[in-house]
Amino acid sequence: MPDVLPRPPFDPELGVFLTAMHERGPFTLTTDMLPRMRMLDTTEQALDDRLKARGWHRRTLTVPGYQGAPINLAVISRIGRTGPATCFYTMHGGGMMFGHYLGNLDSYDDWLLIHDDVVLVSVDYRLAPEHPDPYPVEDCYAGLLWTAAHGDELGIDPARIVLVGQSAGGGLAAGTALLARDRQGPPLFGQILISPMLDDSDSTVSTRQIDGVGIADRAMTRFGWTAYLGDRRGGDDVSIYAAPARATDLTGMPPTYIDCASAEVFRDETVGYASGLWHAGIDTELHVWPGGFHGFTSMMPQATLSRAATAALSAWTDRLLAGRSADAARVA
Repeated sequence: MPDVLPRPPFDPELGVFLTAMHERGPFTLTTDMLPRMRMLDTTEQALDDRLKARGWHRRTLTVPGYQGAPINLAVISRIGRTGPATCFYTMHGGGMMFGHYLGNLDSYDDWLLIHDDVVLVSVDYRLAPEHPDPYPVEDCYAGLLWTAAHGDELGIDPARIVLVGQSAGGGLAAGTALLARDRQGPPLFGQILISPMLDDSDSTVSTRQIDGVGIADRAMTRFGWTAYLGDRRGGDDVSIYAAPARATDLTGMPPTYIDCASAEVFRDETVGYASGLWHAGIDTELHVWPGGFHGFTSMMPQATLSRAATAALSAWTDRLLAGRSADAARVA
């Protein structure tokens, strides 16, 4: 059997972006590139000005991370808002190796920051390979503990915390939810996992299909898992918190929105994780967007498929905020 398999086609509208990208020549990620890829692509002042123009305010707090080391939390809330809000505790993407906790905040504009009574908290977890497993997920969990314990200061209801992550951030959100369950941590109101990075095994069909094509292909994700896990990647000594696809029991997880694209490397692990949630009786909504590549909603937000994906996430968020009490979420 060939190592690279036939794959689902890319959406024609999205394919224009991929064609332009591939015409620039092959891209091979190296550790030398990581410092630049960890930089914010704008100034913090420009970011704050954009938020203020939309009626939002940011403050950054330094809190204890894993083993007490300091990490930052960005807290974004509606200017003048009063009363406890639902907290969306977010983890950025970047293959566990790059990205910025203030990056891609505009991806929340059309589905989350349309609500007045929410607070967005973004955690600046430490990155591999300098800080491999368990630092990233433990930083995320430590930040969650601090957030839940300081509800009054943050203006949030600690019984209404939703974990959010895309790509590596989605894997970290899933791992943080498992830690919260197993350590009897804060109750979670929901989790949103967008194209999550869950499986270190490099064994799914979609990893073999998306090899040398698209965004975040097999080579890049293998590079990320190796940075995160080192020689343990794909072996027996990897926890479910580092690679949540390894979890065989997903009972106790909160209501979940999970999605991916049909032509991306994380497709099969995402679908498998959704099945595990359903097997555990968890209220779970899964979308597999036909013809999408990894991160298509961020890279081409105005594409027809991107607008449909954002609308579906927005509708789920509306239902979560409007239709569930904290008690209902815990027992759903």
